[in-house]
Amino acid sequence: MFVTELRREYKLAGLRRSDLEADPLVQFEKWFGQASGARGAEPIDVNAMTLATMDEQGRPSARIVLLKGVDQRGFVFFTSYESRKGRELAINPQAALVFYWPEQERQVCVAGEVSKLPPEESDAYFQSRPRGSQVAACASRQSEAVSDRAALEQQWQQEEARHAGGDVPRPPHWGGYVLRPSRIEFWQGRPNRLHDRFCYERQGDGSWRMERLWP
Repeated sequence: MFVTELRREYKLAGLRRSDLEADPLVQFEKWFGQASGARGAEPIDVNAMTLATMDEQGRPSARIVLLKGVDQRGFVFFTSYESRKGRELAINPQAALVFYWPEQERQVCVAGEVSKLPPEESDAYFQSRPRGSQVAACASRQSEAVSDRAALEQQWQQEEARHAGGDVPRPPHWGGYVLRPSRIEFWQGRPNRLHDRFCYERQGDGSWRMERLWP
């Protein structure tokens, strides 16, 4: 089956070297702000990103997770350390991220090494979550098989009852990661599939080298 009727022509903007910041993390924050502002008063999942990992046999897996912060260390997200992605990151900490903002006809592709956040940072973020989400993190055996929906909800109710009337502590199997980028690519859609692509590569001294790529 072909889906040629879904073909889209990109024509909103171009991207020149002079448009880009010397630091790709600063450039990312610039584009992220533009994507957030373009959606009006109620931004919808502009922080959604594809996270790709790999198991011990070299088989890739990917899923959507939410970006929860970006700073000079890199890109921050939270999940269960015992989930499929957590287990794969424990084996191979190299991972990739992809952001796609169709309203701006833009992608950002990131690759680098992932490490766990310090426990105090995970604690602080966990306490900022809604209580229901805190309880869910305690209840879920993420990525394991579950018999049915009823079993899932029953486990949540048990955890809610266990913490009734008190704070929900962060479970030790749940916390944050930061991906330290070694490569960041900015992609701007252009007519005739002559897209603009600029790639930053981290150098040995910590500086960044930028070059334009063929589309």
